[in-house]
Amino acid sequence: MKIAKQLRDSNIAEYLLYMWQLEDTLRAFGCDADRLRDEYVSRFGLSDEERREEVQWFADLCTMMREEGVTEHGHLQMNKGTLDLLTDLHLELLDDPKQPFYSAAYYKALPFIVELRAKSGHTGQPELESCFEALYGVMLLRVQQKAISDETQVAITHISHLLALLAEAWKKSRS
Repeated sequence: MKIAKQLRDSNIAEYLLYMWQLEDTLRAFGCDADRLRDEYVSRFGLSDEERREEVQWFADLCTMMREEGVTEHGHLQMNKGTLDLLTDLHLELLDDPKQPFYSAAYYKALPFIVELRAKSGHTGQPELESCFEALYGVMLLRVQQKAISDETQVAITHISHLLALLAEAWKKSRS
């Protein structure tokens, strides 16, 4: 919970990736609050109060996942809502003539986004969702210590730059 709050305030892109990772972590523990408490949260070295708060937060997220039908796959509505807000800001930035650096970063990333969407078969999903899925996929590959092709690394570099600019614009818009 503490990490999520810090990321939400400091970098919305990292926050969303963290929340997707957390959804997968909760799934790995079967959305079972007791297992999360005993097998996961117990490793964090938290005070009793922090541990209670963390366990309660995880339990609440598990309840939400069950209620929203995303215990196997998909994302919580609050994470979809964050992505929708980022998409709105993305479109505003593209339409703003005072944002040439954002537009330039977008057009550099666009061929990679188009290719990713074509390969995944998700041509109807928002472009930013494809960007986040690409970053999340590479993050998982790195955790598994699997090789990342040079072509993928180039794509991720451009997509990461675009999302970094978007996250900075988000932060400025919230200050």
